[in-house]
Amino acid sequence: MHPCERVDLGFIDSAPHRFRNSVDLAITPEQLFEVFADAESWPQWAPVITNVTWTSPLPRDVGSTRLVEMRGGIVGDEVFLAWEPFTHMTFRFNECSTPYVGAFAEDYRVEAIPGGCRVTWTMAMKPLGPARVSMVVFGPLLNLALRRFCAISAGTQTPGSPPPTSDRLVCGYSAHTDAHLIPGRVR
Repeated sequence: MHPCERVDLGFIDSAPHRFRNSVDLAITPEQLFEVFADAESWPQWAPVITNVTWTSPLPRDVGSTRLVEMRGGIVGDEVFLAWEPFTHMTFRFNECSTPYVGAFAEDYRVEAIPGGCRVTWTMAMKPLGPARVSMVVFGPLLNLALRRFCAISAGTQTPGSPPPTSDRLVCGYSAHTDAHLIPGRVR
């Protein structure tokens, strides 16, 4: 494993590469946090993840740790920087199996809306070496894949269908989709 920069919550807004997408879900914030806390649920709704192992005891809180295995043999050793049940969670990589991740964090903001909740998901990263150069080319494609993932997770799109349309830029990457959902849309 390769050490990653021990970033704080400010990295979510200052990282060199940030991808932000929102989706409206027909579940309550409480139900969503049950999913977040359940290691076995992550591979079911996040296809890139193959296994999650919590490495710290209950209760989940700031400082909780887990090991996340992903497709391509990538493994991230994570620590939670925020865990505010039903509204907010953030984690960062402390270590990663690839040397090309300088820093990595994800932030999830959850708000109750009529008929469910809206989750705004931000992926923040600082790539190293060749990954730094490739991010210029592949960053917009990664965000397109993340928007498609959000739409598929929300049930507004099926695998293989065209990506949702975009009408806003966040940090230079398209990050607003306009797919319909009950009652609301992937944002």
